[in-house]
Amino acid sequence: MKSYFRPEIDAIAGYVPGEQPKMANLIKLNTNENPYPPSPLVAEVLREFDISRLRRYPDPMADGLRDMFAADLGLKRENVIAGNGSDDLLTMIFRAFTAPDRAAAVFEPSYSLYPVLAAMQGAPVKRIALGTGSFAYPADAVAQAGDANLLIITRPNAPTGNCAPKELVRSYCRDFDGIVLIDEAYSDFAADNCAEFATEFDNVLVMRTFSKGSSMAGIRLGYAFGNPVLISGLMKLKDSYNLDMLTQEVGKANYADKAYRAECTAKIVADREKLTAELAARGFEIVPSQANFLFAAPPDGDGAGAFALLRENAVIVRYFPGEVTGKYLRITIGTPEENRRLLEVISEKYPPC
Repeated sequence: MKSYFRPEIDAIAGYVPGEQPKMANLIKLNTNENPYPPSPLVAEVLREFDISRLRRYPDPMADGLRDMFAADLGLKRENVIAGNGSDDLLTMIFRAFTAPDRAAAVFEPSYSLYPVLAAMQGAPVKRIALGTGSFAYPADAVAQAGDANLLIITRPNAPTGNCAPKELVRSYCRDFDGIVLIDEAYSDFAADNCAEFATEFDNVLVMRTFSKGSSMAGIRLGYAFGNPVLISGLMKLKDSYNLDMLTQEVGKANYADKAYRAECTAKIVADREKLTAELAARGFEIVPSQANFLFAAPPDGDGAGAFALLRENAVIVRYFPGEVTGKYLRITIGTPEENRRLLEVISEKYPPC
């Protein structure tokens, strides 16, 4: 059959999301979801919601949410844009800043959606390798990015979990002659963040999501902030009503409950450190994590084998084949009970030393 797609679409394989398996007694630790539910205020909003409102369109600009985010960041509404998850915002950003003559620069390994979005635009991708073993960020990343128009820094990084040093990120923002996007999907679990760079530099956007620290991966909500000129340009590219009414209402309720979110985050960070110690006692090589997951290699370097062992026992983690990533597992921090089950299975092959 004749293809009616653009050549760029025919050529790409497309992004492969994390598996959503259906199996009995599943321990699901593969997509970095939060193990705790959203704020109880969300249930209250849903109970009291007047369904007759759904016959109307939602607020097309999500101004209520934007005002909340802006107030929390010490910004104004015009500094913030809300999206149908971070992926919606990434689509806008790639449409705005990449093209066949405007490359994107990405670190590797990192979020595998970035090159796919670049390919959709017909944009070249400049890949900047992280340090072997340590996954350290190179000091000369801006030079490696060359004439790219978009540089993406995922902080903390996925799948590795480590953070580029903040002063190094500042130097990237200062020296790069293009747009710097700092993807802070996992910043709730990190020791610091780069929010101030969005106002310190005119060329910086910072992006966050409700899918991780806010326990709301199922509703699809994210936001980005930066120079009003950049935000205004992105507003031209968003879908007319990209956030539905219910998402806006439950998003506001969940975001307002800072104490609850902080409590859940603290439990995850504490369990991250416990799981790190337990895996280290079994000989695993673990990248120091600032996220809600670990990037851990078994002592024999057989990441594929460890992944298969866990899967056979209904414990699902993420495995990324490849020369650099193939010896590792990416393990989401679950509840204490889920983490214990993972260790029980792992110990069959890798007992404590």
